[in-house]
Amino acid sequence: MRPWFDSSIFEVRSLLYGIPRAMQSMDPPATVLTADPQQSKTALSKRDPLHDAAVGFLFSRLNYERVSPAPYCERTLKLARMRELLDRLGQPQTGIPIIHVAGTKGKGSTAAMIAAVLSAAGFRTGLFSSPHLDRIEERFCIDGLPCRREELVRLVDRVRPVTIAMDAAGDDRSSRPTYFELTTALALLHFAAHEVDAAVLEVGLGGRLDSTNVCQPRVCVITNISLDHTQQLGKSLASIAREKAGILKPGIPVVSGVCDAEPQAVIVDTARQRGAPLIQLGQDFDYQYTPPDRIDIPASPGLLDYFGLSASGWSPAIRPGQGVQDPRTRAGLPTISKVPICMPGRHQAVNAAVAVATVLELCRQGWSLNEEAIRLGLAKVSLPARIEVLHSRPTVLVDAAHNVASMQALTETIQTMTSARRRILILASTRDKDTSGILDVLLPHFDAAILTQYLDNPRATPVDDLANSMESARRRLGPQSRIESLDVCSTPLAAWEKAGQKVSPDDLICITGSFFIAAEIRRIIKTGLGPC
Repeated sequence: MRPWFDSSIFEVRSLLYGIPRAMQSMDPPATVLTADPQQSKTALSKRDPLHDAAVGFLFSRLNYERVSPAPYCERTLKLARMRELLDRLGQPQTGIPIIHVAGTKGKGSTAAMIAAVLSAAGFRTGLFSSPHLDRIEERFCIDGLPCRREELVRLVDRVRPVTIAMDAAGDDRSSRPTYFELTTALALLHFAAHEVDAAVLEVGLGGRLDSTNVCQPRVCVITNISLDHTQQLGKSLASIAREKAGILKPGIPVVSGVCDAEPQAVIVDTARQRGAPLIQLGQDFDYQYTPPDRIDIPASPGLLDYFGLSASGWSPAIRPGQGVQDPRTRAGLPTISKVPICMPGRHQAVNAAVAVATVLELCRQGWSLNEEAIRLGLAKVSLPARIEVLHSRPTVLVDAAHNVASMQALTETIQTMTSARRRILILASTRDKDTSGILDVLLPHFDAAILTQYLDNPRATPVDDLANSMESARRRLGPQSRIESLDVCSTPLAAWEKAGQKVSPDDLICITGSFFIAAEIRRIIKTGLGPC
């Protein structure tokens, strides 16, 4: 039974929402998902043993993305080890202008927006991001296109002997490069080989001890601060902010989207101590957002108005085809008005404003950018699994939200930009997340819930534990909870099939709770599995 969904529609939505063509044509993933990503079967017409070996080598390394909770201390995350790795590889980062992006949420979107604007301005731009949805090459993009499979093989061949030498040089695991350190090095090698004009590096976890923090950037960016990874970064906004502010460098400008008083004070104090010029949302620049009427049908994008409020966050009077004017010739705070943003949600407007402030700081440093590049870049950029609509009637929406703040952004967007008759939630979570807080946000906005657990990563919350948390949340919320029916499914495929049995054309299915569940069900949808 296939009542309403056909996988070809995904390709249409991919074009509408700007998913890179290279990702549209990539090899379809497995019909069977396993707990070990090395063993996930892919529907390849021909296996590539060299590529399999390269990916296998990377996944053989210590991978904190698969450890719960991941350690975060100088004993395990050593910047000296990362520096040694890059030294042995010939310092590939040397000479690459870098924009370094940290934050609790929004850093991936903001990094992608900055990269898209730079590409639109004619700069060959690398983007290092994590995690990936379907294949590791997605982490290393140049002008929106992932690294090719054969390039990954060559890059791993470059780092493998260096890694083995470092393994042999130490008496314990402390000298052995980790999975994320190697992927950071691979990104820098890839960008250097292609002689990029700029590279945008997204922090993996925290900031102070992250492997990307060995770079010397032109601009640092902190998108926002909320409670997440509290076992590693601390249980207060101030402690988390201190870890994020660890990327600040003496004399290097920093653009901050942090507005909450507690973490903002930490950012301000750290910037002052390090002599880093600070450009702040709400003080040096601001924004207004006009959302689209609907995101569940093909519609016009949202619109951003960017305001410069000071000489630091200036909004220059630039015209298409012309360079930047003097930032201090500001007649009545000129704005960049009605900039289209395809990524839906007010939180994405905040990310876009931070991205604009960042590229304007690059303008101040002498980079050749114009308003046309800002408009074109923000209009085109789109990321999968960020309130990504895969289908209309019924609406199928996938989002990688996994903490309270991102769930609030998701539910606000669903509430204001969709008109579904009933809302069906497919939820999986990760062991170290605030499951109770997440459920308190979600339950007032959905009529039915289907609980499951992802399979490709051992950090998944067991579905029975999630079900217990759900029942506790329903009792706690009482009539505030809209959940009328609850189903528990052992696999993502079973959850997707159950949703297909419940849904009608006027309903909405929302898949969320983790980047990993978003990736797995998105894969299922793309390969046309299940009744939906």
